[in-house]
Amino acid sequence: MVQAPNKPLTLEEFLKLPETKPASEFIDGKIIQKPMPQGKHSTVQLDIGTDINLVLKPRHIARAYSELRCTFGGKSIVPDVTVFTWKRIPRDENGEVSNTFKIAPDWTIEILSPEQSQTKVVRNILHCLAHGTQMGWLIDPDEKLVFVYFANRTIAVFEEDNDSLPVPDFAESFSLTVGKLFSWLNE
Repeated sequence: MVQAPNKPLTLEEFLKLPETKPASEFIDGKIIQKPMPQGKHSTVQLDIGTDINLVLKPRHIARAYSELRCTFGGKSIVPDVTVFTWKRIPRDENGEVSNTFKIAPDWTIEILSPEQSQTKVVRNILHCLAHGTQMGWLIDPDEKLVFVYFANRTIAVFEEDNDSLPVPDFAESFSLTVGKLFSWLNE
């Protein structure tokens, strides 16, 4: 859903508004509410974040976050899963994880929901890449495929069960095949 305010809204004004459920994003001066996640989306989102954290978090390599607001480059987006390398995780004055992330993630992962605009999701991935994100994934649970967007803006599609999905260099210890990814929908 796109909300057109009565008067143009600034990013700063948007960030002062109460959070919505599902989350709203601020893109090109417009407030766009994300669709409510459904079963396939939620399953993949939780399992991929958990698997990434099981491998990368204990060694302080990186950490995955679910539905984390990231505000940078004049937009405020909420990717389904973001991964930040350990040294780039924003911290507050106590050394704890900050509540606000004003930087692009190192890796962004989006899961296409039914009736969601693939164009909008791709634009968010490209926005991340333009601001330093190393890799973006667009997972389509209905088609059982993954589009991988590389930092140099090349794109590859992975759809065979034994296809091993590329990961950013910092995450080389994490591995996932297309078959394993979509097997979560049967568990």
